[in-house]
Amino acid sequence: MVVTREGLPLGYEIFAGNTNDVMTLREIVETMEGRYGAADRIWVLDRGLVSEDHIKWLKTHSRRYIVGTPKSLLRRFERELAAETWQRVRAGVEAQLCAAPGGDEVFVVCRSAARRDKERAMHDRFERRITEGLEALATSCRKHAQLPVAVAQRVGRLLGSNSRAAKLFQVEVGADEHGAATVQWTMSPAWRGWARLSEGCYALRSNLVEWNAEDLWTAYIHLTDAETAFRIQKSDLELRPIWHQKEERVQAHILVCFLAYVLWKTLAQWCHAVGLGEEPRKVFAELSEIRLVDVVLPTRDGLELRKRCVSRPTEHQAILLQRLGLSLPTHLEAVGL
Repeated sequence: MVVTREGLPLGYEIFAGNTNDVMTLREIVETMEGRYGAADRIWVLDRGLVSEDHIKWLKTHSRRYIVGTPKSLLRRFERELAAETWQRVRAGVEAQLCAAPGGDEVFVVCRSAARRDKERAMHDRFERRITEGLEALATSCRKHAQLPVAVAQRVGRLLGSNSRAAKLFQVEVGADEHGAATVQWTMSPAWRGWARLSEGCYALRSNLVEWNAEDLWTAYIHLTDAETAFRIQKSDLELRPIWHQKEERVQAHILVCFLAYVLWKTLAQWCHAVGLGEEPRKVFAELSEIRLVDVVLPTRDGLELRKRCVSRPTEHQAILLQRLGLSLPTHLEAVGL
């Protein structure tokens, strides 16, 4: 998708979906440049779409980029994660700029409160599952003699199915004097400490060395906004998942999502311009409480008089309408079907 610096959509292109993402970057770049011109644009890419070879290729052709990085890269910024040099870029989101060796790139380390809560809940859930599973295994081994090999396999399956917290546990499957399996485990304070420090954090990579952390993060988040647009049919439109079998239906589906994204970004810009923040969904949720009410009045000759009225907005809703420059009618013409 091609968007402006503010994230307003200009156009899009559809590519084959039966190809590994990392194999498609050059085709995407060359196709988009051929269609929209080789402008001084910025390529915003998630971590699944790029490799180190792709980064070198983008640099060689003087293309500008902002890309997501693997979670493992955060280890390089452990000192920055623990520092107090965070800059607020949006409510619940902080970031800091980190120079890269050579000076031709920068990294932006980001920390999201919502993402931290989500990852912490996942770690806690998987830790609880592993603990309960190991306790059940240990109890089973005390009650019934079992082969160490079989128990070790069960431990492996338990850790594999709860991999998000598997490295927290150091499990030892041994044997007693009769050769029956025993299970013991300890927890790694170092792993837990790193998990708590890095929860909700991620890093971006860019060759836009003249930009600050807030600008880089804002440009990258357009990618998340665009991905959200393709879930519009399941969320806002409340339609069940649809499996398309024909190419033209895929194209129609994506067109609907693209138009929804255009409308969404336009309304977001509208809210921002009148000082209602960066998240229009809260405004929509408030205004959605305004209702239409049908008043039906029967007459003596058997006819019904029907009047469709608009509910009176609350004080908060009236303020929002005033800020947006909107006025509600007192009633609408009822249309019979």
